[in-house]
Parts: sequence; structure tokens; C-alpha cells
Amino acid sequence: MAEITRDVLIVGAGAAGLTAANDLRKAGLSVAVLEARDRVGGRLWTDVIDGAMLELGGQWVSPDQDALKDTIDELGLETYSRYREGDSVYVGPDGQVHRFTGEMFPVSAATEAVIAEITERLDAMVAEIDPDQPWAHPRAAEWDSVTWDAWLRAQTDDDEAVLNLAFATGSAMLTKPTHSFSLLQSLHMAASAGSYSNLVDADFILDQRVVGGLQKVPLLLAERLGDDVLLNQPVRSLEWSDDGVTATTDELTVRARFAILAHAPVLYSRIAFEPPLPRRQHQLHQHLSMGFVIKVHAVYDRPFWREQGLSGTAFSPYELAHEAYDNTNHGDERGTLVGFVSDQNADDLFALSAEERKERILASLSHYYGPEATDPVVYYESDWGTEEWTRGAYAASFDMGGLHRYGADLRTAVGPIHFACSDMAGAGFQHVDGAIRMGHLVASTIVESRRAAGDQAEVG
Repeated sequence: MAEITRDVLIVGAGAAGLTAANDLRKAGLSVAVLEARDRVGGRLWTDVIDGAMLELGGQWVSPDQDALKDTIDELGLETYSRYREGDSVYVGPDGQVHRFTGEMFPVSAATEAVIAEITERLDAMVAEIDPDQPWAHPRAAEWDSVTWDAWLRAQTDDDEAVLNLAFATGSAMLTKPTHSFSLLQSLHMAASAGSYSNLVDADFILDQRVVGGLQKVPLLLAERLGDDVLLNQPVRSLEWSDDGVTATTDELTVRARFAILAHAPVLYSRIAFEPPLPRRQHQLHQHLSMGFVIKVHAVYDRPFWREQGLSGTAFSPYELAHEAYDNTNHGDERGTLVGFVSDQNADDLFALSAEERKERILASLSHYYGPEATDPVVYYESDWGTEEWTRGAYAASFDMGGLHRYGADLRTAVGPIHFACSDMAGAGFQHVDGAIRMGHLVASTIVESRRAAGDQAEVG
């Protein structure tokens, strides 16, 4: 078995791990990045399916995502705006299709007033939350003991208002049923985007895309690291002590002073730690789980919805595809729609045959865009739940009470082992921006600890 020695071992070649590796190299440290998959990028994956370039994972860039925007600029990549000219579409509880412009759904005046009032209240609550430590809020324990759904239903008996307010953090972001996570987790999700209003504003959250796909970010970061990125190397065991770490794959042994686990926390259990991780981590990691959403790609010979004066933006808490957008690639004559089917609905669909699943999803899209939506030239479902090295989408979040109970320990190093990924970010939580922020943070922590150790040695 081959053996190599480095200053820092990084497990996972996603945006967090590759950012950390590049920062460490710039600081003069040697690195090795071990990636279980046969590609870099983690939950960023741009692929060609039946001749169509599709972004199977993350893809959008928001105005507040400075870490991601700085990386895009530094790598020399170009961005372009999501198409949004024309009317959006909303399907109400009666199945009626309503065209509208602006942020507010075309609901009754009474429901609109309720949504506006509760949104204002949520924005005020979110403004008190530090996204890096939501558990520090004086009411954190209280807010972590009530479900997001229960809190909303305690504010109003207007069911349409509740469903529209709930899905921004439920189906759309955490991709879990709204009864399964807490008010605090929902407020943290909103705080990570700056406000609840930002989170529900599609023109803010889904603003720009990278020409050629967002996976170009990790691909170019990995290119700079050359042979220090090793693919098809799942780490089977990790021995650790105060002196360093030894990682073993099926083909390789890597010795290093530090390790960074830069992958989804639901995968920590795939590594045999020697000695075992401390009890606190054993407990903590059991209270994190992935959400689940199907990202649906439908490519047409042209963006036919634009001919109807539609932007492609569509929402409904009553539809199988709860939201959809114009996802046409830069400079492409064909039109692409992307739709999302989340949590319980996604589970239910995978009980069906592939053909019936496709038929149901396209029928839902047709409720927004008309019958032409049922006849794409390319159709593909991103199913991250089947990905061995991801196991869900978009990211991991805590179960009820878990954020207040364990959140403060999420990034805490264990001896020489450090943790970094989008699932533990404050700003940019669950996004590529958060992954990059965590990569920068953990790299600077290691550089500082080495510097402090060097200073101590000199004093000694």
C-alpha cells in the first residue's frame, strides 16, 4: 500500500475542502485531498444528459454571497442573470392559475395582510439571530422546542397563509416536512440569508448563474492543486492523537499533522475512528439528517413559456412541484425548466415507476405552463438520495431541539481533526457560499494553531 505524508489531510473535494486546501497551500503547508467519488465538486455537478448541459446540484449565486462571488471573480468565471421577464404563476387551493408580478402571491386581501404581518414579525425575530450561533439567543431553547408548523398555526388560522409562509424554509430550503424541524432552525435558515424576506424573494436567492455551470468553481480550484487531489479514495479509517492523523483508503495511507473532514456530516459514520470520537460528537452527529428534494430538469425545443409572457417563475404549496423556474442555459436556443419536488412528496414519488413519476411531475408543471410542458426533448431527475457519498439534498439540519442542544459543538475540532462544510455554515448555510466560508475559516484556524505552536516552541 502506497504511503504519503502531508501537513494537512482533507477528506472531500467539494467547495469547502478545495477552498481550505488552496488556502493552506498558499500559507506554505502541504496538503492531500482524498475524494470518495470519481469527480470533484461534491454537491456541485454539471453534466451533459442526452446532449443537454444540466446543473444536477447547486447552481445559483445570490447578491449577499460574497465568499462565492469573490471566488468566482478570482477564478475568472462569468455570470449571467436568471431569466425573469414577464409574469410569474401561482396555483391556489382551488387549482386556479393566477398570473402575477412582484413578490406577493395573488391571494385574497385578507390572506395577503396576514402573510405581510407575519413576515414582518419573522424579519424582526431573524434580525436578533446570529447565524453563526443561533443557540445563543435568549429564547433559543423555547424556539427550538416548537415546530415551524405549530408556531405558524399559532399565529393564524388562515391555512393558505400558513402554507405559503411555511414552504420557504420547509419544502424550498431545508427540504423536510414543516412538522419535523423547529422554529429556531427555520429562523437560522432565514438568518443565513440576511432576513426571512430575502429567503422568500426568488429574485434575490436565485439571482445569477455561472456560465458553463457552478461546478467550474471546484474544478478550477482542484486544477490548482494538481496531483494533490486523489479521486476514488474513500477514507475507511482515521487514527488520531495529539501528534497527528493517519488515514487509510483501500489503496493508500496518508499521514498528516491535521485532518479536515469536508463532507456532509451524515457521512462521518462511514469512517472508523481510532480512538472513537468523543461522546459529544457521537450524540451530536445522530441529531443531524439530510433533507430530500428531487430537482427536475425539463428541456424543450424552445422556451415556449416566454411566448405566453411568462417568466418561468412558478409557485404553489398545493402542487407536486412546489416551485419552478426558467433555467435556460446561457446562449442556448432551447428552453429549460427546473422544478422541485420535496420531502414527503419526493418520498411518495419514488414508490412509483420511473414512467409514472415523470408523468406526474410533468402534469404538475403543465398546471403552471400549459400542455406543452408535458413534452420535453430531455427529461432528468436529480436524485441525491441515491448518491452514496451524499444521501440527500440539499443539506443536513438538526432534528427538533438539536440545534440548541448541540449546535455550539458542530464546528469544534477534536484533537487534530477539524470540520468544514456548508451544513455547518452561518451565513450561506446550505449553500456553496457557506462551504467556501467554512473552508477559509478552518484553514485559517489550522494556520493560526501552527503559528501558536511555533511561538511556544521558540519560547520553550
